[in-house]
Amino acid sequence: MKLATLRDGTRDGRLLVVRRDGEAGTVSHAWRTLQAALDDWERAEPELRKLAAALDGGSIEATPIDPITLAAPLPRAYEWVDGSAYLNHVRLVRKARNAEPPPTLETDPLVYQGGSSDLLGPRDAIELVDPAWGLDYESEVAVILGDTPLGTTAATAGAHVRLVLLANDCTLRNLVPDELAKSFGFFQSKPATAFSPFAVTPDELGGAWRDGRLHARVRSTYNGALIGDCDAGPEMHFSFFDLIAHLTRTRRFGAGTVVGSGTVSNADRARGVSCLAERRMIEIIETGKPATPFMRAGDRIEIDAVLPDGSRPFGAIDQRVIAAGSNA
Repeated sequence: MKLATLRDGTRDGRLLVVRRDGEAGTVSHAWRTLQAALDDWERAEPELRKLAAALDGGSIEATPIDPITLAAPLPRAYEWVDGSAYLNHVRLVRKARNAEPPPTLETDPLVYQGGSSDLLGPRDAIELVDPAWGLDYESEVAVILGDTPLGTTAATAGAHVRLVLLANDCTLRNLVPDELAKSFGFFQSKPATAFSPFAVTPDELGGAWRDGRLHARVRSTYNGALIGDCDAGPEMHFSFFDLIAHLTRTRRFGAGTVVGSGTVSNADRARGVSCLAERRMIEIIETGKPATPFMRAGDRIEIDAVLPDGSRPFGAIDQRVIAAGSNA
């Protein structure tokens, strides 16, 4: 089942059930928003699935979908928690600044809690206040949870994953060092995150969803050139199930919590990168200095995922950078 949120002038939009091809859909009348459906998932899921089946079978009328009319599947969420589950990315960061990885790198996941009251749609612009802040994109996989209890184990976490989607978790790289120096985490260096047009139930992904990982190529196209074609599956050291177990060690999470994988990253450099920082890190390691600039007004980043069967179930994030305050 594939879901989306249509902008309708309200904060939380209108829940859309989407045809499998992603070209058309219909509004849900019983559950106006995705959050309402998540809060009532035991009743909502079977009814929404019936609607999806009718759409795919052509027995009900479908309205064409223009991605520009879509908000994030959850335009605002109760929580947005992002991990850093691809250890190649962490190691590159540390190597570039001549620092050793933490001793618990392979046993204790890295996570931070980001802003969730303003989540961007798949075609929303990225507003840049100051180019000196070092804007970067980050291509990620994410999941949306149902109610998830304290002490959930990795073995039972799958029961709480409702939907899978993609994210562009932008970072203002040049603001990061001063924030980390305070030993109190990210804040100003993490602007609003954007999400793919569609969120899908795990079963929609077939064998591409297994062991709490998305086994698909996450592709990043920067200013018209393919910059990354990374395999999201095998090198995700901590699965989503592992991340959920880590998060629920000390507290529970409510339906509508979004959890990110962190930047998808592969050791094989021929696969490219899912953020500019990695390209700059490799340049520093190989030549002693970075050559790739961070993002500027006018730049464009497109992010999508291709399953082994060639399908693209999430649709594409397609964002342009604009100067803050601009109407471009």
